[in-house]
Formats: sequence, C-alpha cells, structure tokens
Amino acid sequence: MIQKSSVMRMCIVCKHTFDRRTLLKITNDYEQGIMFNKGIGRSAYICKSEKCFKDSKLRKKIQKALKTVFKAEFIDIFEKEIANLN
Repeated sequence: MIQKSSVMRMCIVCKHTFDRRTLLKITNDYEQGIMFNKGIGRSAYICKSEKCFKDSKLRKKIQKALKTVFKAEFIDIFEKEIANLN
C-alpha cells in the first residue's frame, strides 16, 4: 500500500518548514481578494508562533509573497484572525 506523505510548506517569517495543516494560510484570490485558510491562488504561510506574528516586517513580507499591496483594513482583519487562533 502506498503511504501519502504530508505536504510541507515554509513559514515566510522564520523560514522553517512545517506541515501545511499547522500553518496559517493567507491567499490572494483574484475574485474574492485576501482570504485566510482557504481559497485557490497565490498563498503565503505563517507558523502559529508568537514570534512570527509579532515580527515588525510581517506586513512587507506578506505583500511581497502575495505580490500585492494591502488596504488599511487588512491589518485589523489580520489581527482578529490571529486572536481567533490563540
């Protein structure tokens, strides 16, 4: 029987590799915009450690990974999403 291997992704902040299911996925969908933990399109992954969420250059790293510029309300939505994880 063939065993499935887990899909590994890299955190854009700390550059460590984790299983995809343990990371926060931020997706830039061309129809619906920025989404968390769902959607198809260009994605960036962040591990659920306090250090990575509090990184001072996090916004710039996400913008670079998704190749987009965020509106002002994105940071508020992102902080609420982080609060829901903890």
